[in-house]
Amino acid sequence: MSCTALQRIAAGFLLVFALVAGARSGWTQDAVPGYSLDQLTQRVLAGNPDLQVTALARDAARSASMAALAPPNPKLDVAGGRAVPRAAVGGASSVQAFGASQLIESSAVRGARVDSARAAERGAGHAVLQVRNQLVAQTRLGAFEALLRQEEAEAASEALRLLDQVRERVRVRVDSGEAPRYELIKADAEIISARQRRDAARLMAEKALLDLNRLAGGALPDRWRLAATLDEAGPALELDPLIRDALARSPELAQLQADVDRARAQLQAAQASRWPGVEVRIDHSREPDVIQNKIGLSVAVPLLDNRSSAIEQASVELSRAQRLLEGRRTELRQQVLLGWKSLEMATGAVEALSRGAVREAEAALRVAEAAYRFGERGILEVLDAQRVLRSVRADLLQARFQAQAARVILEQLAARYVDR
Repeated sequence: MSCTALQRIAAGFLLVFALVAGARSGWTQDAVPGYSLDQLTQRVLAGNPDLQVTALARDAARSASMAALAPPNPKLDVAGGRAVPRAAVGGASSVQAFGASQLIESSAVRGARVDSARAAERGAGHAVLQVRNQLVAQTRLGAFEALLRQEEAEAASEALRLLDQVRERVRVRVDSGEAPRYELIKADAEIISARQRRDAARLMAEKALLDLNRLAGGALPDRWRLAATLDEAGPALELDPLIRDALARSPELAQLQADVDRARAQLQAAQASRWPGVEVRIDHSREPDVIQNKIGLSVAVPLLDNRSSAIEQASVELSRAQRLLEGRRTELRQQVLLGWKSLEMATGAVEALSRGAVREAEAALRVAEAAYRFGERGILEVLDAQRVLRSVRADLLQARFQAQAARVILEQLAARYVDR
């Protein structure tokens, strides 16, 4: 077989191998599932253990509320023995006694206990909504952070590619004697630094995806990607509706209000515990010569303990719960105002950087590269221009992320994620 034929066969094998490798790479890329922000949120809500634990606590509070409705159980007494007369006349005989008692609770005690249990149930339900609201916000913040890290990794890879091109041009000029060797050393140092930045950005992007999988309780696959962008637009926000929703729909405020209701019910229970109720008792005893039937009432009289300490403690707890509610309501309003200012600042930074600074840095880099090609400037000017452009683009990415983060925080404060 001739050498030409062998070369053709080898070339054919290489072509087939390249096609198979390319197809496998395409299959691998297609096999990696992509999740939108809504799909990712549903995965996290379905698998997050904290949300599941909070839901179980709500179920327990519901059971406790049902148990508070149950009346106290009656008591049954049974006794028996033998009666022996003092005189030696006759033999011993049996003695039997039966009794039953039922506590009839005061309506104030029973109502306060039921109100306290129902307030605890409402608080547990609002706690589930609060965890859900926070979880959706954490998921969206984590997703935007992952997108930021991916953008940073892509920018670092692009910067490394450009530095490789610059380094190759520098090497040609150094080999031809048109530039000193120092310029090649400087270009190599810049490439090493750029490669480290790229690797660090990739690690941060992977860590962000792992953090999202942790929120989902490990329900996400080992390899997956976000089908979203850092520039994803959301609904238009207005300050007044945000403040109104934050004060009216916040599950945190609703939970604190439930704590106030529960503390008020416990205060009523402490006041009503002075007279807890009346115990009705029926007794029947049978002796050899006597049969007795008795009915009586038993009432606890607050002589030694008038429950003043318990009432004072419950009153303090009620005042504390009310102060917490009022303080959190004021703080929540201030947080919305602060978040709105952060959104305005981040949005302004995005517009300023995208329209001015980025374009100016790109133009400066083009001028520096052209001047270097004509020998009017050295490699340091080109590297400085690239560094400035990288810095401005990084600032733009951070501004976009800060705008998305401010939007997420505002929507969380306004309880916009409760129904998602």
